[in-house]
Amino acid sequence: MSAVILRVADPEGLAQFYRNVLGMQVLVEGDARRVGYPGRDADLLLIPGGGGYVQDRGQRYWKIGITLPNVDLAVAHLEGLGVPVSAPRQFLDIGYMCHLNDPEGFGIELLQHDFDGNRPEGAGDPAAPFARACVGQITLRTGDIAAEDAVCHKLGMRLLSVQDVAHYGFDLHFYAFTDETPPAADLWAVENREWLWKRPYTTLEFQHIADAQFSPVPDYMGIEIEGQEEPIFTV
Repeated sequence: MSAVILRVADPEGLAQFYRNVLGMQVLVEGDARRVGYPGRDADLLLIPGGGGYVQDRGQRYWKIGITLPNVDLAVAHLEGLGVPVSAPRQFLDIGYMCHLNDPEGFGIELLQHDFDGNRPEGAGDPAAPFARACVGQITLRTGDIAAEDAVCHKLGMRLLSVQDVAHYGFDLHFYAFTDETPPAADLWAVENREWLWKRPYTTLEFQHIADAQFSPVPDYMGIEIEGQEEPIFTV
């Protein structure tokens, strides 16, 4: 996966937020801006023509997730810049995380490599908290995980983890273009999760609520795949 494509009102202005606040690099592609971290993870391709986006739990597109060594350092950095961000917390046995929105309202999750209490001493750089960051997830919602699974396998993606969040009525499924094998053979195992948050590539995450119907998001234009002419998962 090379990018999630979003229509925005001000590609240049939004690109500066991702560079100056979240430490991403910016490439100019005509009227569009491609922002992202160095390495194998996906970028955000910001194209003109959007505006008025409002996040809603009934929508197909949800968020990007940025994985990094130390969420607390990242939150301190954001608060120092005056950027609203939720308080970090350990969410069940999923991960240590917090959330914010970019200036045009698109959701961002910050997800620590290690669970709360497991973070190594000295993890992260207070002067550059996003120095080892990665776009770890592009998250979509679905009511039919079997159909999503069929498309992912046809594309050559591998299922790396399934996570039960029964308390909130959904489960999570993570796919990636990789030959890596999770440490535990049982893909539902909690042991795979901190391993997953440390991967240097982007996973496609589905929040699955059985038989639910989700609305398309006009400003979400799909996911760009290297070597493929048209974006996938556009609706």
